[in-house]
Amino acid sequence: MSRSHITTHVLDTGTGRPAVGVSARLDRQTPDGWQEVAEGTTDDDGRITSLGPEALEAGTYRIDFETGSYFAAADTETFFPSVSLIFELTDPAQHYHVPLLISPFAYSTYRGS
Repeated sequence: MSRSHITTHVLDTGTGRPAVGVSARLDRQTPDGWQEVAEGTTDDDGRITSLGPEALEAGTYRIDFETGSYFAAADTETFFPSVSLIFELTDPAQHYHVPLLISPFAYSTYRGS
């Protein structure tokens, strides 16, 4: 697989470095609730390039990031033990990059390319 349909990049703005070892799970919303699509862990550059298949249907998706474990491993207190990002995949022909910027007491995201 070259690159999954959805990728992510987690950066620790408190340290100014990639957030290495952050676990994440990609889910798709269905009539019966959330269904797991894939899971992964950020690499040495803070990236997950294999979060799911190369193609996905249009729909509502969620990435759950286990930020609490990441900060605990660094012996750092955090207010957000996890971060959930819910977004709409509207064009199955496009690639969706969903970065996350974290610090112990804040987070931010945007649609990347």
